[in-house]
Parts: sequence; C-alpha cells; structure tokens
Amino acid sequence: MSEATLLSVEDVSVDLPTPRGNLRAVDHVNLTVGAGRTLGVVGESGCGKTMLSRAILQLLPEKARLSGRVMFDGQDLLRLAPEKLRKLRGRSLAVVFQDPMTSLNPVLTIGTQLIETLREHLELDTAAAKWRSVELLAAVGIPAPEQRLTQYPHQLSGGMRQRVAIAIALSCEPKLLIADEPTTALDVTIQAQILDLLAREQRRRHMAMILITHDLGVVAGRTDEVAVMYAGRVVERAPTPALFRNMRMPYTEALLAAIPKIDAAPHTPLPAISGRPPDPTRPIEGCSFSPRCRYAAGQCHTAKPPLAEAESRQHQYACFHPIAIASGVSA
Repeated sequence: MSEATLLSVEDVSVDLPTPRGNLRAVDHVNLTVGAGRTLGVVGESGCGKTMLSRAILQLLPEKARLSGRVMFDGQDLLRLAPEKLRKLRGRSLAVVFQDPMTSLNPVLTIGTQLIETLREHLELDTAAAKWRSVELLAAVGIPAPEQRLTQYPHQLSGGMRQRVAIAIALSCEPKLLIADEPTTALDVTIQAQILDLLAREQRRRHMAMILITHDLGVVAGRTDEVAVMYAGRVVERAPTPALFRNMRMPYTEALLAAIPKIDAAPHTPLPAISGRPPDPTRPIEGCSFSPRCRYAAGQCHTAKPPLAEAESRQHQYACFHPIAIASGVSA
C-alpha cells in the first residue's frame, strides 16, 4: 500500500446465511482511496454498496462471513481488537447513514450526542465540548446552534437532522468519511445543500470520502473517481471525468440514461433498465448483467468477465462487449 493510499480494500467478499441459502453480498471487491480524495460508489439498490461500507467499518451482521483484507491508515481492520476498533470508528473513520432519524438517538438531545462523542474520542471537558459542539453546528449551516443543543431530533427537520449527523461525523476530524446515501430521505433542494456541504467540508479538512449513491448525477462533479457496482462486484472503475467521457460498461450507460434531463419535455418517460437484478442466493453462470444487457451474446452467458484495464491502468471494466465495440451490435 503506497503512502498516498489511506484505505485499501483487498479481495473483500461478504457472505450472509439465509433460509434460501448463502447470499454473496460483496464479491471479491478491490478498491483504494487516497488521502484527501473522494471515491463515488454507484449502483442500484441491492448491489452491495452498503454492505461494502459496513465491511470497511466492521459493522457487519453477526453471522456474516468476511474474507479478504481491509487496510486503513496502515492498520488491518480485520485484525484489530474490538476496543481499538471502537476507538478508531468516530475518531479516524466516520460515517453518515441514510436516515438521520434512525442514526440519531431519539431520547437524547442534540447537545448530549455531540458532547458525548467529543468527550469520548477527544477527551475534552464538558465546557470545551459544548463550545466545540456549537462551533460544529454553525459550521454545517444550522442557525441558532446554542438553542439546537437543547432540542431532540424529532424537533428538527430532515435536512437539519442530517446536518447534525454530519456535524457528529466531522466532530473528531476523521481521516475518512463514508457517506452512505446521505440524501435519500430528503427533498431535492435539501439534497443539493447536503451534498455541497459534504464536498466543502471534505475539501476544507482535506479528508478522504466515500460517497455511496444510486445516482450517477450525484458523483459527476463531486468525486475524483467512481466505482460502479452490480450484483456485489465492481463492474467499472475510472477517474470521474474519464468515466463520463468514455464509459465502457453497458450497466453504467443504463444508469446514466436513467437520470432525468433538464432539457427534456414535460412528462417524458425515463428509460428504465429492463428486467430485475439477479437473485444473490442464485448466482448465474455468466455475466450477472447479461439477462438485462442489450449487447449480451455468446460468452456473456457462460463466463464472468474479469475487471480488466481499458485504455489506461486507471480505467477498468468487466465486460466482454464494451460499449465502444458493442455499438454496432443490434439491440
């Protein structure tokens, strides 16, 4: 792992036992995130994005089986003692979850939750922690921060609750922030504000960030690199400008086509990806996307394409018929 690499996910797989059989939620994923860089992880619901983030955080379900290696800041997270891991989370490795109403404690005030975090990880006294809490709430754009310290989560709007969750995540100056669908429960206007806030704080603090989303439009101007996931695997990975300029994986193309266009006529139907994602307890023999892919032919139905380099080492894709070559194939 190079000095510039803060996080290295090496051949990580996550298996979950279910009544229907083994469920492979994450399938041999390799990723790296450099210090101060932002990685976007994109894919449909159920593609393994959140389970990958939980593997990094070591917050998997009790019966989950994890293989591979997760290196963070020179430490193997799979080998850390539980107490050391607990101290690492929140201090150097922080997370913002989808729904702040479930990630915030409903019976504790905002101030109590912020102050507890600061006292636990930074060992501040109560007065210093309270002053720092006010400063953090102001930094994430919450008006009257002193008043908010005495309020409970249910007294705040959804956007305000997510800002509080971000303030808690940023409170200990983490080296890596994982934002897992941080705008899912918010309206469109507030979504943009929260995403801009995360991008601003990431740049200001020079921290690394993993932004998990189902929307390619979210990562377009806010990430340095994008990894597209499907059926537990990374199927395309590239620097963000290169991905949008020359995407190769048909699934990536389909995700982009599903984004609403500003200049589209009213009531224009969005192009949907035909079919359904595969059942993770019943893996198919060939490419997982082949039943839904208009370019699929021959080998696509009998073998899984490896994640291989394209024109450069930075751009990888897993496809036997990449778009530039498959464009002549009949749909």
